[in-house]
Amino acid sequence: MELSRRHFLAGAGAVSLPLVLAACGFAPAAPKSTPKAGTLTFTTWGTDSELAGFRKGISAFQAANPGATVTLNAVPYKEMFTNIDAQLQAGNPPDIFRVQYYNFGSYAGRGQLLDLSTQLDSGFRDRFTPAAWSAVQNGGKPFGVPHHTDTSAILYNKAAFETAGVGPVPTAVEDAWTWDEFEKVAQKLRDSMPADKYPFAVNWQGNGVTRWLNWLFQADGRFLEDDLVTPAIKSKAGATALDFTRSFFPKGFVPPSDSVQSSTLAADIWFSQTSAMGFAGAFLIPSAAKTLDFDWGATFFPRNVRAGGDLGGNALVATSETSNPELAASFLDFMTQEQPMRDFCSGASLLPTRADLVAGGIEFAQRSDLSPVFVGQASVVQAQDAGQVASPDMTKIITVLKDQLELAFVGGQSTDDTLTAISAGIAKATGG
Repeated sequence: MELSRRHFLAGAGAVSLPLVLAACGFAPAAPKSTPKAGTLTFTTWGTDSELAGFRKGISAFQAANPGATVTLNAVPYKEMFTNIDAQLQAGNPPDIFRVQYYNFGSYAGRGQLLDLSTQLDSGFRDRFTPAAWSAVQNGGKPFGVPHHTDTSAILYNKAAFETAGVGPVPTAVEDAWTWDEFEKVAQKLRDSMPADKYPFAVNWQGNGVTRWLNWLFQADGRFLEDDLVTPAIKSKAGATALDFTRSFFPKGFVPPSDSVQSSTLAADIWFSQTSAMGFAGAFLIPSAAKTLDFDWGATFFPRNVRAGGDLGGNALVATSETSNPELAASFLDFMTQEQPMRDFCSGASLLPTRADLVAGGIEFAQRSDLSPVFVGQASVVQAQDAGQVASPDMTKIITVLKDQLELAFVGGQSTDDTLTAISAGIAKATGG
């Protein structure tokens, strides 16, 4: 079994989205004419489906702008930002690159991205959902465009559910299993499965450790106060979330290899039928539809005090050193127009950021029946949760979470000691 994203996703999360409150914005510029000539370089990673979508968009842009050329440089994920950082340091970065929302702030904050507030037409922000538009703000100005989002839901093996007597599964986000109900489902599966099989696997490996925050948010907790500096994780909600998730290991709900610092991806565990359920992003649907030979479906992330989830995905940005800022801005504009975004998201099984596409719905090219699950899951993400992930110190916080959650999950560290250590690590990262 081959996962097309495996080689560049290992050790990284593609799905944790840093959003800030929708009040952020910019003073729109007067409309600009579209440049008709010039050359841009565009560096990205991507699944086969994503790269096909980018190539289709580039071809359409070039057809609409005779004389314009966009050269696509596709690299493995594990090399992507090492290369970008080196090129920025050397003063020869690409004109355009793709960046996760949780990494966006660090580039914008260092002045390495093009300020688009003088490049975009009046009303440009109105094409996006407020949350998505807020994801590309820094100091009240846009330094990129929200290209797509993604979120995690549960993929499940229908035969394993039938054998365990699990069903029916929730078909509406408001009917998602509670934590208690989810635990009962997991126990039914555990009782019906051999020792070397497991009820589920969670996709919190590597930088995907931010997906552990889903459970914190569902417990109505926070890891940062509103100032995005002061730690807030040492709380009743923090203890509730950590107690629940660390119990997955001694109860045999997940394999030992499903820890946050494991080199084994949750997707591989589920694809191999080692687990009955796998928490996964929508981007995996094309690979699953192509390679899996068993009957499978999708349902929603469980809920506790409230629903919650991760809203991942990526922005497209232009570097501040681009020699053709108007052409770069025109390309970013084009890639977020209705048809290019619809084509890209449908083909790659990702979620749109345009308000009209969100309202009207979108169908994945593969397994269109699962589109409502992922669209519905994305709808429960709250700005107060995503705004915390927008912290400019998030990359440092991720390291703290990886180290301490690993100790809690497989190292025997207590809940109180773990929360104390995470709180101290966050304070050091933010200066709070």
